[in-house]
Amino acid sequence: MSGFSDYDKYDGLGLAELVAKREVKPEELLDEAIARTEKLNPKINAVVLKHYDEARAQIARGLPEGPYKGVPFLLKDLHLLLDGTITSFGSAAFKTNKADHNSTLTERYLAAGLVIFGKTNSPEFGLAPTTEPRLYGPTHNPWDLTRSPGGSSGGAAAAVAAGILPVANASDGGGSIRIPAAACGLFGIKPTRGRTPMGPDRGEGWGGMSIAHVVSRSVRDSAAMLDATHGPAEGDPYAAPAFTGSYLAEASKAPGKLRIAYSTKRPNGTTCHKDVAAAIEGTAKLLASLGHEVEEAAPEINVEEMSKNQAALIGPNIALTVRQRAAALGRELTGNDIEAFTQLVAAAAKNVSAADYAEATLYIHQMGRKMAKFHRRYDVYLSATIATPPVPLKFIDTMSNDVGTLMRNMSEYMPNIGVYNMTGQPSMSMPLAWNDDNLPLGMMFTGRFGDEATLFRLAGQLETARPWKDKRPTL
Repeated sequence: MSGFSDYDKYDGLGLAELVAKREVKPEELLDEAIARTEKLNPKINAVVLKHYDEARAQIARGLPEGPYKGVPFLLKDLHLLLDGTITSFGSAAFKTNKADHNSTLTERYLAAGLVIFGKTNSPEFGLAPTTEPRLYGPTHNPWDLTRSPGGSSGGAAAAVAAGILPVANASDGGGSIRIPAAACGLFGIKPTRGRTPMGPDRGEGWGGMSIAHVVSRSVRDSAAMLDATHGPAEGDPYAAPAFTGSYLAEASKAPGKLRIAYSTKRPNGTTCHKDVAAAIEGTAKLLASLGHEVEEAAPEINVEEMSKNQAALIGPNIALTVRQRAAALGRELTGNDIEAFTQLVAAAAKNVSAADYAEATLYIHQMGRKMAKFHRRYDVYLSATIATPPVPLKFIDTMSNDVGTLMRNMSEYMPNIGVYNMTGQPSMSMPLAWNDDNLPLGMMFTGRFGDEATLFRLAGQLETARPWKDKRPTL
C-alpha cells in the first residue's frame, strides 16, 4: 500500500473531514486507492476501467468545496458517462464507446468533490444478478472468491467490501444495488423512483424501474451521498416527492416506534434458505427489542403476472439499446458483440406489442397503489434481500442456452426484490447477519413511496444496535 495505514478506519465522510482539516491531501487518498486497486483487483476483478491520469488531472485543476472533497470514487460501467472515458455497459458492443459529455449524476458527484479514478465491472447491460460479463470476466466476492458478489453492481460492491474505497456508485433496475450489498456485507438503498437524475441522455431507466445511487460501508455515507445528488434536473420528465431536509440528519435521529411486517418466504410461498430465514427471524426479534411493533405479514404478489410485465418493460428497452448501437456501428450486432442472454431478451422483445408495453406500465402503477394500501398498516416491510447465501460463480450463467435453468436459478436466488423497482418504493439492504461459513446475509427493508427518511432513521438505529463496520473479508 502507499503508506496511509489509517485509510480503513474512515468512511467517505471521514476521509473528507481529514482533507478539510488538511491532515491528508487528496493526492494521498488517490494514491492509496490506486495502490489498493493494483494489489487487490487481480484477486477480485472489480475495477475494469482505470482513469488514474484523469483523476490526477481532476485534482490538479482544483476540487470544489463539496462534502466529499478529495475522496476517491468509482463509477459503475453502466450508463453513467464521464467525459473522455469509455463506458462499455459490460458489453463488447460498447467497448469503444467514449463519452463526449458527463451524465447529470456524474456532474453532481464531481460537484461533491469526489475524485473519479475508474469504473467497476457490470454484467452486460445490467441484466444479471451476478457480475460475470464475457467482456471483462467475473468479479469475485471478497468474502469467498469462488462466489458471486451479486449484480449488477457487483464490481462496485466487491471494491468497497475489499477496502479499495468506502463508497462507490451503483444502480438498481431489479435489485442491482441491494443484491450486491447483501452478497458483500454492505449497506445499499435503492431510492424512490425519480429521486436521482438519469439525464441528459435518458428520462428514466427500464420504464421507471431503474435508478442510481451507491453502495457503502456506512449508513451515513449513503445518506450524505443522497443529499449531494438528489433532486430533478432541468427537463426531467418527473421527480420523486420533494424532500427539503437532510438525509444525513435523518440517519442520526431515533425512528420512533414503527409498525414492521416481516416474512421469511418468497412470493411463491416457499421458505428462503434456512440461514436466511433464521437471519430474518433474528432481525425481527432485534426490531421488537428496540421497541418496534413487529408481526408476520406480507403483501400479496402474483409472481407470474409480475414476471410477465417486468419482462415486457425490460425487453424492449434492451432491444432499443441493441438497435441504437447497431445503428451507431453501421452493422447488425452478432454473437461476438452481445451475450446469449442479451440476444434472448432482445429477440423476445419482438413479441411485445406497443399495447403490451402500455399494459405493463399500467400494471406497475397499479402495483404501486396496491403496495401503498399495505403500507397504511405497516411503516416498513422486512424480507430477504437475496433468498440464499451468496451463490457460486456460474450459478447464473448468461452465456448458457439452458434458459429454463437460468430462470429457475434467478427465481430461487432473488425472488423478493424486483417488485420494489416496479412500485418505485425506497428499499434498502442491511448487513445484519453472517452464516456459519462467514458469508453475509442481507436483510431488506422497504418503505412507503417517497419515504427514504424513515428508512435512514431505522438504518441508523440498526447500525448502532448491530454494528458491522469491523467485519471485513480477509483477502
